[in-house]
Amino acid sequence: MTTSQSSPVQIDEHEPPLSAPLQLSFDYTRSVGSLLSQFFTALRERRIVGVRGSDGRVLVPPTEYDPVTYEQLTEIVPVSSVGTVVSWTWNQHPVEGQPLDRPFAWALIKLDGADTPMLHAVAVDSPDAISTGARVRAHWVDEPVGAITDIAYFTLGDEPEPVPDTTDDRDPVRIQVTPIALEIQHSASHPESVYLRALQEGRLLGARTSKGPDGKPGKVYFPPREADPATGLPLDEFVELSDKGTVTTFGIVNIPFAGQRIKPPYVAAYVLLDGADIPFLHLVTDCDASEVRMGMRVQAVWRPREEWGLGIDNISHFRPTGEPDADFETYKHHL
Repeated sequence: MTTSQSSPVQIDEHEPPLSAPLQLSFDYTRSVGSLLSQFFTALRERRIVGVRGSDGRVLVPPTEYDPVTYEQLTEIVPVSSVGTVVSWTWNQHPVEGQPLDRPFAWALIKLDGADTPMLHAVAVDSPDAISTGARVRAHWVDEPVGAITDIAYFTLGDEPEPVPDTTDDRDPVRIQVTPIALEIQHSASHPESVYLRALQEGRLLGARTSKGPDGKPGKVYFPPREADPATGLPLDEFVELSDKGTVTTFGIVNIPFAGQRIKPPYVAAYVLLDGADIPFLHLVTDCDASEVRMGMRVQAVWRPREEWGLGIDNISHFRPTGEPDADFETYKHHL
């Protein structure tokens, strides 16, 4: 796939940088504890509860510890699903994931029976339709699950919304899973763009400073970056690297976790490509996890060419080459 020895390569400096949407997301999972379990379970039943503090105030949403004495709170107090707008602001341009896909108001709402306001959305047609002191009521989703989003939004009104008279025999809510996502338009730097385009061709490109302070070429970084961290000089020379390398350090993943795509145990290892000075992280498989060791010689296993894209996952994993282990002296300064 790639050359077996390092060699400088010519790069078209006029190619535009790559740019693409980048989404960062994960599911935040937490145990809610005994107090918040009652709050979320009540929401699933289309009810709202708070907790009484040491000063007699009813706090909604409930807090686990008293804001005055810091003692643990336990006294659950039912409150109304109707309340008064304390303050508000207009959201003219909703974004994905917000309660409504049309303009709406964010409001601090003090529910009847509560002493502190809670933040939620109010569905009104224009900012002229809402004001401080307006009376609003909760509008519930059709199928509550035990989350704050069971309140779809609030609407103007002074009477609670009718709710079905049903019995919920499910277990109390003890776990909350909250999807968190951020999408940005990522524009790659010039070195990053060169590196990614090379990957799409099945080539591994590192980069170095062609002439450092001592007049000699600098370390070869893979993946390339904007500048040499040791000198601050730009990495102005690209070097094609072998797809063979040496395992420097590694870890064995034995514990399963949500979203895991590989069955444990498996090895995540830092691989120092031949000709590079900085190792990078990838998988080492095609052997028992217990056989992986420092100094093991490995080679990239590429996915089928038709599956190649602009990413290091064009390499499925690394596997042992069967060559003798590298001597520690050859990589001890590259850990």
